[in-house]
Amino acid sequence: MIKDVVRTSSVMQQWALDEKRSGRRIGFVPTMGCLHSGHLSLMKLAGEHADRVVVSLFVNPIQFLPGEDHARYPRPVESDVALCREAGVDMVFHPEESCFYASGHSVYVEETVLSQGLCGASRPGHFRGVTTVVAKLFNIVLPDVAVFGQKDAQQARIIQRMVKDLNFPVEIILGPIVREPDGLAMSSRNRYLSQTERRDALCLFHALEEARKLVARGERSWQPIRAAMAAVIADSNSARVDYIECVDDSTLQPVSSLETPVLLALAVWVGSTRLIDNVVILPP
Repeated sequence: MIKDVVRTSSVMQQWALDEKRSGRRIGFVPTMGCLHSGHLSLMKLAGEHADRVVVSLFVNPIQFLPGEDHARYPRPVESDVALCREAGVDMVFHPEESCFYASGHSVYVEETVLSQGLCGASRPGHFRGVTTVVAKLFNIVLPDVAVFGQKDAQQARIIQRMVKDLNFPVEIILGPIVREPDGLAMSSRNRYLSQTERRDALCLFHALEEARKLVARGERSWQPIRAAMAAVIADSNSARVDYIECVDDSTLQPVSSLETPVLLALAVWVGSTRLIDNVVILPP
Protein backbone atom coordinates (compact mmCIF):
# COMPACT_ATOMS: atom_id res chain seq x y z
CA MET A 1 0.00 0.00 0.00
CA ILE A 2 1.28 3.47 -0.89
CA LYS A 3 2.81 5.15 2.13
CA ASP A 4 2.98 8.56 0.52
CA VAL A 5 3.12 10.60 -2.67
CA VAL A 6 6.41 12.46 -2.53
CA ARG A 7 6.83 15.77 -4.34
CA THR A 8 10.43 16.74 -3.49
CA SER A 9 13.72 15.05 -4.38
CA SER A 10 15.17 15.40 -0.88
CA VAL A 11 12.27 13.60 0.81
CA MET A 12 12.27 10.86 -1.81
CA GLN A 13 16.01 10.34 -1.47
CA GLN A 14 15.84 10.23 2.33
CA TRP A 15 13.08 7.62 2.21
CA ALA A 16 15.19 5.53 -0.15
CA LEU A 17 18.25 5.84 2.07
CA ASP A 18 16.25 4.74 5.10
CA GLU A 19 14.88 1.71 3.25
CA LYS A 20 18.32 0.67 2.02
CA ARG A 21 19.83 1.06 5.50
CA SER A 22 17.14 -1.32 6.71
CA GLY A 23 18.38 -3.86 4.19
CA ARG A 24 15.45 -3.60 1.78
CA ARG A 25 15.85 -3.71 -1.99
CA ILE A 26 14.18 -0.96 -4.01
CA GLY A 27 12.55 -1.66 -7.35
CA PHE A 28 11.81 1.32 -9.57
CA VAL A 29 9.50 1.95 -12.52
CA PRO A 30 10.02 5.39 -14.10
CA THR A 31 6.96 6.63 -16.01
CA MET A 32 5.45 9.79 -17.44
CA GLY A 33 2.12 8.83 -15.91
CA CYS A 34 -1.09 8.22 -17.84
CA LEU A 35 -0.71 4.63 -16.68
CA HIS A 36 -2.09 1.55 -18.42
CA SER A 37 -1.78 -2.22 -18.12
CA GLY A 38 1.69 -2.15 -19.64
CA HIS A 39 2.93 -0.01 -16.76
CA LEU A 40 1.17 -2.26 -14.25
CA SER A 41 3.02 -5.27 -15.64
CA LEU A 42 6.32 -3.45 -15.04
CA MET A 43 5.29 -2.70 -11.44
CA LYS A 44 4.50 -6.37 -10.90
CA LEU A 45 7.88 -7.34 -12.33
CA ALA A 46 9.64 -4.82 -10.06
CA GLY A 47 7.85 -6.31 -7.05
CA GLU A 48 9.17 -9.75 -7.93
CA HIS A 49 12.76 -8.48 -7.66
CA ALA A 50 12.58 -6.05 -4.75
CA ASP A 51 11.12 -5.47 -1.29
CA ARG A 52 9.83 -1.96 -2.05
CA VAL A 53 8.48 -0.59 -5.33
CA VAL A 54 8.69 3.08 -6.32
CA VAL A 55 6.91 4.55 -9.35
CA SER A 56 7.69 8.02 -10.67
CA LEU A 57 5.10 10.17 -12.44
CA PHE A 58 6.90 12.93 -14.31
CA VAL A 59 6.30 14.34 -17.78
CA ASN A 60 9.92 15.17 -18.51
CA PRO A 61 10.08 18.44 -20.48
CA ILE A 62 13.62 18.04 -21.82
CA GLN A 63 12.84 14.90 -23.84
CA PHE A 64 10.20 16.66 -25.93
CA LEU A 65 11.18 18.52 -29.08
CA PRO A 66 9.65 21.89 -30.01
CA GLY A 67 6.17 21.34 -31.40
CA GLU A 68 5.71 17.94 -29.73
CA ASP A 69 2.97 17.10 -27.25
CA HIS A 70 4.54 18.10 -23.91
CA ALA A 71 1.82 20.63 -23.09
CA ARG A 72 -1.08 18.31 -23.92
CA TYR A 73 0.43 15.05 -22.68
CA PRO A 74 -2.25 13.59 -20.37
CA ARG A 75 -1.61 13.96 -16.64
CA PRO A 76 -4.36 12.05 -14.78
CA VAL A 77 -2.42 12.05 -11.51
CA GLU A 78 -5.26 11.02 -9.19
CA SER A 79 -6.20 7.98 -11.25
CA ASP A 80 -2.52 7.11 -11.71
CA VAL A 81 -1.99 7.12 -7.94
CA ALA A 82 -5.08 4.97 -7.50
CA LEU A 83 -3.70 2.44 -10.00
CA CYS A 84 -0.37 2.40 -8.17
CA ARG A 85 -2.21 1.77 -4.92
CA GLU A 86 -4.10 -1.15 -6.44
CA ALA A 87 -0.83 -2.54 -7.80
CA GLY A 88 0.77 -2.58 -4.34
CA VAL A 89 3.29 0.19 -5.01
CA ASP A 90 5.03 1.47 -1.87
CA MET A 91 5.92 5.00 -2.95
CA VAL A 92 4.97 7.38 -5.75
CA PHE A 93 7.45 10.09 -6.69
CA HIS A 94 5.63 12.93 -8.42
CA PRO A 95 8.09 15.84 -8.48
CA GLU A 96 7.31 19.42 -9.30
CA GLU A 97 8.96 20.35 -12.59
CA SER A 98 10.21 23.64 -11.13
CA CYS A 99 11.96 21.75 -8.31
CA PHE A 100 13.26 18.84 -10.35
CA TYR A 101 15.44 20.92 -12.67
CA ALA A 102 17.39 23.71 -11.03
CA SER A 103 17.06 27.16 -12.54
CA GLY A 104 19.72 27.54 -15.23
CA HIS A 105 20.67 23.86 -15.15
CA SER A 106 23.36 23.07 -17.72
CA VAL A 107 24.48 19.47 -17.09
CA TYR A 108 23.13 16.67 -19.28
CA VAL A 109 23.85 12.97 -19.73
CA GLU A 110 24.23 11.91 -23.34
CA GLU A 111 24.76 8.56 -25.06
CA THR A 112 26.34 9.04 -28.48
CA VAL A 113 26.15 5.72 -30.38
CA LEU A 114 22.95 3.78 -29.74
CA SER A 115 20.92 6.98 -29.81
CA GLN A 116 21.82 8.02 -33.35
CA GLY A 117 19.41 5.89 -35.39
CA LEU A 118 15.74 4.91 -35.18
CA CYS A 119 13.88 7.40 -32.97
CA GLY A 120 17.13 9.29 -32.34
CA ALA A 121 17.31 10.25 -36.01
CA SER A 122 13.69 11.40 -36.06
CA ARG A 123 13.81 13.16 -32.70
CA PRO A 124 17.30 14.67 -32.25
CA GLY A 125 17.96 15.50 -28.61
CA HIS A 126 15.15 13.27 -27.32
CA PHE A 127 17.41 10.63 -25.83
CA ARG A 128 19.64 13.21 -24.18
CA GLY A 129 16.55 14.22 -22.25
CA VAL A 130 15.78 10.59 -21.43
CA THR A 131 19.23 9.69 -20.16
CA THR A 132 19.46 12.90 -18.15
CA VAL A 133 16.13 12.39 -16.38
CA VAL A 134 16.77 8.69 -15.73
CA ALA A 135 20.23 9.44 -14.30
CA LYS A 136 18.68 12.03 -11.99
CA LEU A 137 15.92 9.64 -10.96
CA PHE A 138 18.46 6.91 -10.21
CA ASN A 139 20.36 9.32 -7.97
CA ILE A 140 17.16 10.27 -6.14
CA VAL A 141 15.31 6.95 -5.87
CA LEU A 142 18.50 4.87 -5.42
CA PRO A 143 17.01 1.70 -6.90
CA ASP A 144 18.63 -1.71 -6.83
CA VAL A 145 16.46 -2.75 -9.78
CA ALA A 146 14.80 -0.62 -12.48
CA VAL A 147 12.24 -1.98 -14.91
CA PHE A 148 11.70 -0.69 -18.45
CA GLY A 149 9.40 -1.86 -21.22
CA GLN A 150 10.50 -3.57 -24.42
CA LYS A 151 8.10 -1.37 -26.43
CA ASP A 152 10.64 1.44 -26.04
CA ALA A 153 13.41 -0.90 -27.16
CA GLN A 154 15.94 1.72 -28.18
CA GLN A 155 15.43 3.61 -24.93
CA ALA A 156 15.93 0.41 -22.92
CA ARG A 157 19.20 -0.42 -24.64
CA ILE A 158 20.46 3.13 -24.18
CA ILE A 159 19.68 2.98 -20.46
CA GLN A 160 21.48 -0.36 -20.22
CA ARG A 161 24.53 1.23 -21.86
CA MET A 162 24.36 4.26 -19.56
CA VAL A 163 24.21 2.04 -16.47
CA LYS A 164 27.20 0.04 -17.70
CA ASP A 165 29.32 2.99 -18.81
CA LEU A 166 28.62 5.19 -15.76
CA ASN A 167 28.76 2.36 -13.19
CA PHE A 168 25.29 2.83 -11.78
CA PRO A 169 24.68 0.04 -9.21
CA VAL A 170 21.31 -0.74 -10.78
CA GLU A 171 20.09 -3.94 -12.41
CA ILE A 172 18.01 -3.22 -15.51
CA ILE A 173 15.14 -5.60 -16.24
CA LEU A 174 13.06 -5.46 -19.42
CA GLY A 175 9.37 -6.25 -19.39
CA PRO A 176 7.64 -7.62 -22.51
CA ILE A 177 5.33 -5.52 -24.67
CA VAL A 178 1.76 -5.60 -23.43
CA ARG A 179 -0.85 -5.47 -26.19
CA GLU A 180 -4.54 -4.86 -26.56
CA PRO A 181 -6.56 -7.98 -27.50
CA ASP A 182 -6.30 -7.03 -31.20
CA GLY A 183 -2.52 -6.64 -31.05
CA LEU A 184 -2.04 -2.86 -30.69
CA ALA A 185 0.85 -2.13 -28.34
CA MET A 186 -0.38 -0.30 -25.25
CA SER A 187 0.69 3.33 -25.17
CA SER A 188 -0.43 6.43 -23.33
CA ARG A 189 -0.66 8.15 -26.71
CA ASN A 190 -3.27 5.69 -27.96
CA ARG A 191 -5.88 7.90 -26.33
CA TYR A 192 -5.12 10.57 -28.93
CA LEU A 193 -6.51 8.33 -31.68
CA SER A 194 -9.95 8.75 -33.21
CA GLN A 195 -12.03 5.63 -33.82
CA THR A 196 -10.83 5.45 -37.42
CA GLU A 197 -7.20 6.10 -36.44
CA ARG A 198 -7.42 3.45 -33.74
CA ARG A 199 -8.35 0.91 -36.42
CA ASP A 200 -5.58 2.13 -38.73
CA ALA A 201 -3.03 1.95 -35.89
CA LEU A 202 -3.22 -1.83 -36.08
CA CYS A 203 -1.03 -1.57 -39.18
CA LEU A 204 2.06 -1.49 -36.94
CA PHE A 205 1.26 -4.86 -35.40
CA HIS A 206 0.13 -6.32 -38.71
CA ALA A 207 3.36 -5.19 -40.40
CA LEU A 208 5.45 -6.90 -37.73
CA GLU A 209 3.34 -10.04 -38.04
CA GLU A 210 3.91 -10.03 -41.80
CA ALA A 211 7.66 -9.87 -41.15
CA ARG A 212 7.44 -12.82 -38.76
CA LYS A 213 5.63 -14.88 -41.40
CA LEU A 214 8.23 -14.12 -44.05
CA VAL A 215 11.09 -15.08 -41.72
CA ALA A 216 9.27 -18.28 -40.76
CA ARG A 217 9.04 -19.12 -44.47
CA GLY A 218 12.80 -18.73 -44.81
CA GLU A 219 13.21 -15.14 -46.01
CA ARG A 220 16.41 -13.61 -44.65
CA SER A 221 16.97 -10.57 -46.88
CA TRP A 222 15.80 -7.37 -45.25
CA GLN A 223 14.67 -5.44 -48.32
CA PRO A 224 11.77 -7.73 -49.35
CA ILE A 225 10.69 -7.94 -45.72
CA ARG A 226 10.73 -4.16 -45.42
CA ALA A 227 8.78 -3.79 -48.65
CA ALA A 228 6.10 -6.15 -47.37
CA MET A 229 5.85 -4.23 -44.08
CA ALA A 230 5.58 -0.91 -45.92
CA ALA A 231 2.80 -2.32 -48.09
CA VAL A 232 0.79 -3.29 -45.01
CA ILE A 233 1.11 0.25 -43.63
CA ALA A 234 0.24 1.80 -46.99
CA ASP A 235 -3.15 0.06 -46.83
CA SER A 236 -4.11 2.22 -43.83
CA ASN A 237 -5.49 5.57 -44.95
CA SER A 238 -4.35 7.68 -42.00
CA ALA A 239 -0.92 6.07 -41.53
CA ARG A 240 2.42 7.20 -42.88
CA VAL A 241 5.85 5.74 -42.19
CA ASP A 242 8.46 7.57 -40.15
CA TYR A 243 10.88 4.64 -40.30
CA ILE A 244 10.96 0.87 -40.71
CA GLU A 245 14.35 -0.52 -39.69
CA CYS A 246 16.16 -3.79 -39.09
CA VAL A 247 19.06 -3.45 -36.65
CA ASP A 248 21.31 -5.69 -34.61
CA ASP A 249 19.52 -6.31 -31.32
CA SER A 250 22.56 -5.35 -29.24
CA THR A 251 24.37 -2.63 -31.20
CA LEU A 252 21.32 -1.16 -32.99
CA GLN A 253 23.40 -0.96 -36.14
CA PRO A 254 21.51 -1.58 -39.43
CA VAL A 255 21.76 -5.05 -40.92
CA SER A 256 20.75 -6.26 -44.37
CA SER A 257 20.24 -9.95 -43.57
CA LEU A 258 18.43 -11.62 -40.69
CA GLU A 259 21.02 -14.17 -39.67
CA THR A 260 21.53 -13.17 -36.03
CA PRO A 261 19.11 -11.75 -33.41
CA VAL A 262 17.70 -8.53 -34.85
CA LEU A 263 15.27 -5.84 -33.76
CA LEU A 264 12.61 -4.93 -36.29
CA ALA A 265 11.42 -1.49 -35.24
CA LEU A 266 9.04 0.97 -36.79
CA ALA A 267 7.58 4.37 -36.10
CA VAL A 268 4.38 5.37 -37.87
CA TRP A 269 2.32 8.53 -37.83
CA VAL A 270 -1.36 7.70 -37.52
CA GLY A 271 -3.08 10.99 -38.11
CA SER A 272 -1.16 13.40 -35.87
CA THR A 273 -0.04 10.71 -33.42
CA ARG A 274 3.36 9.04 -33.67
CA LEU A 275 3.35 5.40 -32.54
CA ILE A 276 6.21 2.90 -32.23
CA ASP A 277 6.38 -0.87 -32.06
CA ASN A 278 8.98 -3.59 -32.47
CA VAL A 279 9.75 -7.27 -32.36
CA VAL A 280 12.97 -9.19 -31.75
CA ILE A 281 13.51 -11.82 -34.44
CA LEU A 282 15.62 -14.86 -33.64
CA PRO A 283 16.20 -16.62 -36.96
CA PRO A 284 16.33 -20.42 -36.70
